[in-house]
This record gives sequence, C-alpha cells and structure tokens, in this order.
Amino acid sequence: MALTPQKYPPVLLKYLKMFQDDPTSRIFAPLAESYRKMGLADEAIEICKEGLEHHPDFTGGLVALARAYSDKRMYGEVKATLKKVVDELPDNLMAQRLYAEACLSLAEIPEALSALKMILYFNPNDMDALNLVTEIENQTLQNGGIWKSPASQTKFKKISVLQQMLEKVQSYRRDHQSTFDR
Repeated sequence: MALTPQKYPPVLLKYLKMFQDDPTSRIFAPLAESYRKMGLADEAIEICKEGLEHHPDFTGGLVALARAYSDKRMYGEVKATLKKVVDELPDNLMAQRLYAEACLSLAEIPEALSALKMILYFNPNDMDALNLVTEIENQTLQNGGIWKSPASQTKFKKISVLQQMLEKVQSYRRDHQSTFDR
C-alpha cells in the first residue's frame, strides 16, 4: 500500500521509512501503534508479526500486538500474546490491564481478578482497577463464589496473600507519610 503524506501523519511516515530502511529494527512497535491509532488494526498486527519474527521477546512489540488484537476484539489472541509478559514482568501495567480486559471478555474471572490485583499491587491508586476488583468480588459473593476448583482456590490464596501485603504497604505509607514527603 502506497502511503501519501496528505493521508498519514508525519510520525507514521517517519516510522515507516525507518522500518523500510531496517526491517529488523524494533521500530515496528511504534509503527504498529501509529497504525492502530489510525484505526488500521490489521496493518498493526501484520507489522507486529513481522517485527516479532526478529524480536520474539520484545515486550513493546508484544504489547503493541495485543493492543491491535484488542481493537479487533480478538481476546483469545490478546491473552495468548500477553501470558508470558504478565508472568515474567508483573509490573508491566499496560500488559496486566490488557490481559485483565481480555480475561474478563472471555469470562475467565479468576485470571482477570489476579491481573487486576497485580495492577493494584504496583499502583494502589488505580481507581479503575480497584472499582473492577470491588465489583467482581461483590458479584462473586452474591453468586456464591467463583473459587470452586482446587486450582482456583490456590490462586485465590496467593491473591489474598498479595492483597494483605499490599494493605500492609499502604498502611506503612500512611503511618510514615512524612518520611516519604521529604
């Protein structure tokens, strides 16, 4: 597809030129994001797949691919793309958020809750994640629980331990706020 300057923003053309000059560079991720922001998710997916052939573990590329899949409501692909990222880099909040949204869309509530609680662990002030966790937990109580299998119970215990640790950190921060303000 020929790109004309009148139709596409200069930044996309810049990234495209850089990608054409070196198709093995990591510039594919911002190029894909530019395509995605223009509503060209298919092009973003294609560019990401091509770039990930050269850099299969590049987190930025995996997240860009997941975002493009999410735009197309391909939630199974989002989840599969991000599973390794959220396991190996739990502090990647964008990956956790996309993973949680995909799991919610796939009705995989325990996994979504785990990802949302991980977001809260690293960013306790994330009100969107907090509201979703609260809503999920309230629905869980009203519906009699989602923790029926032993594997889910084990995961729930781990999440509970993380939540207790988070509450202790928040309490410590409140009690020692003057130390953090310096």
